[in-house]
Amino acid sequence: ITKVLASDRTEQYENVVLGYDTLEEYDHNPKYLGAVVGRVAGRISGDSFCIGEDIYNLQKNDKNNHIHGGLNGFSHTIWNATVLEGDQDTTIEFTYLSADGEEGYPGNLEMKVNYTILHEEDTLLITYTGISDKDTLVNVTNHSYFNLSGNLKRDVLGHALTMDSPLYLELNEEFLPTGNIVPVENSVFDFREGRKIMDGVASVHPQNVLVGNGYDHPFLFTENELNAMLLTESESGRKLVVETTESAVVFYTGNNMGNTEIMRGEELRDYLGLCLETQGPPDSIHHPHFLSSILRAG
Repeated sequence: ITKVLASDRTEQYENVVLGYDTLEEYDHNPKYLGAVVGRVAGRISGDSFCIGEDIYNLQKNDKNNHIHGGLNGFSHTIWNATVLEGDQDTTIEFTYLSADGEEGYPGNLEMKVNYTILHEEDTLLITYTGISDKDTLVNVTNHSYFNLSGNLKRDVLGHALTMDSPLYLELNEEFLPTGNIVPVENSVFDFREGRKIMDGVASVHPQNVLVGNGYDHPFLFTENELNAMLLTESESGRKLVVETTESAVVFYTGNNMGNTEIMRGEELRDYLGLCLETQGPPDSIHHPHFLSSILRAG
């Protein structure tokens, strides 16, 4: 996803996501702007995992750990693309065969990701389908960074997020889940009535400070139906509704975007965009009480 134009309260259309203009920049793309991330989104602790009695070794591409599917995961791969035109919608169907052993993962995994624009509803629908010939791990997400101010006029600290999540996962010093599932009550992690991003950035809560002053945490949903999040930016009047059938969302407020990359003439800096990475709980293969990301053969 390279650009999304949305109107503000004066009907002025501006871009509300971060992205590049050239394929070469996406080949580098260290911050995963707009990408489909996989086979497994987020970090896997260490460099291996077990399914049954089989041990699989992964690349360490985040200090001592594996992140976002490896050096050449789904985010740094050219997918096949087909445009499908309907009466009420337009779909781009992306397909990719991830070969057995790619980045260390088992199984020939046939992936299909559909981006569908529902014209009458101002909606982009993303669906993920995968089938493997071996038991494997699959936990994909979209890694778009949103900034509803339009054309990056402001950072995201004034944005407000509302989501009905009663629990979040505590992280350790390597940003991996410790295994502790923490209630959000009476903390800056409670977004059930809405909260500005600035609250977490200004917070002295050890978990906010740990990730660079902000959020980079998995939040859990308890309902089995469509889980919704509402992001608003009052000055522009824009709002974004994200709905998911997944059990979790990693909410990242761009705390560690650094000042190292140039994007469309703009220097990437902290809090320039935020991500709502809908997925299963990260590193679930090492936490049996988390919802599993094992995809069984067939």
